Amino acid sequence: MSTKDYLEKDYYKVLGVSKTASQDEIKQSYRKLARANHPDANKGDPKSEERFKEISEAYNVLSDEKRRKEYDNARSLFGGSYRPGGGTGPGGFDLGDLFGQPGGTAGPAGGERLSDLFGGLFGGRGRTATRSRRGADIETETRLTFAEAATGATRSFKLSSDAACPTCKGTGAKAGTSPRVCPECSGTGHENQNLGGFSLSEPCSECRGRGLVVDDPCPTCNGSGRGTSTRTIQARIPGGVSDGQRIRLKGKGAPGEHGGPAGDLYVVVHVQPHPLFGKSGDNLTITVPVTFPEAVLGAEVRVPTLNGLPVTVKIPPGTPNGRTFRVRGKGATRRDGTTGDLLVTVEVSVPQSLSGEAREALEKFRAATADQDPRSGLEARAKGV
Repeated sequence: MSTKDYLEKDYYKVLGVSKTASQDEIKQSYRKLARANHPDANKGDPKSEERFKEISEAYNVLSDEKRRKEYDNARSLFGGSYRPGGGTGPGGFDLGDLFGQPGGTAGPAGGERLSDLFGGLFGGRGRTATRSRRGADIETETRLTFAEAATGATRSFKLSSDAACPTCKGTGAKAGTSPRVCPECSGTGHENQNLGGFSLSEPCSECRGRGLVVDDPCPTCNGSGRGTSTRTIQARIPGGVSDGQRIRLKGKGAPGEHGGPAGDLYVVVHVQPHPLFGKSGDNLTITVPVTFPEAVLGAEVRVPTLNGLPVTVKIPPGTPNGRTFRVRGKGATRRDGTTGDLLVTVEVSVPQSLSGEAREALEKFRAATADQDPRSGLEARAKGV
């Protein structure tokens, strides 16, 4: 990609976001567009494949704070385009200095030349030409049952990312042949162009910035040396995750370039609800019905747990409706391997029909407790007395 092409590409427009978009907005838009244009979902559609590459290229720049800042600064400097004329650019400074013209002085950005600024983005010369680069981050999704989310689970993920061509191992040359040093740039990957009074360093037009020329290209990648890598990995989702939580798996993303580290894999977890249990932090919750006599006189009730082994909870006499009891160590798994608690909330069950004997017993109970009015004083308190 030439400097001019790079400056005129609107990555924000590619992802459909504003220039002030947050990282979350950029990631959400990328995720939606990548899913719709992924080669696996559009087999045999070259337009979707090209669109997928554009989306990935835009995301790789805008998702990296440093590269995004460099890109914004570059487009701000030239306004999205530039017209070569004299040797003086916007603000009255020498463009030859900015682009590292021999004999030039330091640029306006505190001594940093624009060739250094752009070096990490489209293959600068010297120390930036072979600089290692971290691989891109990848985002995917997985669905867990409530029990798996509470205790942890291992999942297989099929990932697609940009990588060296598997056929030629990144050389771009057909099997049995090798690329040769580009005679135009002597292997530097760059050439200088005189544009109306200043010198502009651009990727070599002969080798397209690689520094090598392929005479007999690889049939798989057509000599580019790059391809789409599809791999399946096994990853452990830790216990205690919640629905919608985003888990970071370090080093499981796209491979790095020139020996750089791999990116990270981000997994958005979707948890299926449980018909009986709920979750509050590291604790599990459950509501257990009890009878009126059990709440009044006390009882011992059996309560199911997520692992299927019930526990006995002692209900003391006079337990009010909605009271919560804590059962230690029967909750969700924490990140350190310990477990939370099970919170048991009792709910007094009111029978919908009564036998004659039960009704008679309740009538006697009501008569025996007629002097006990639980609503006594409510009206006075309502009036603030």
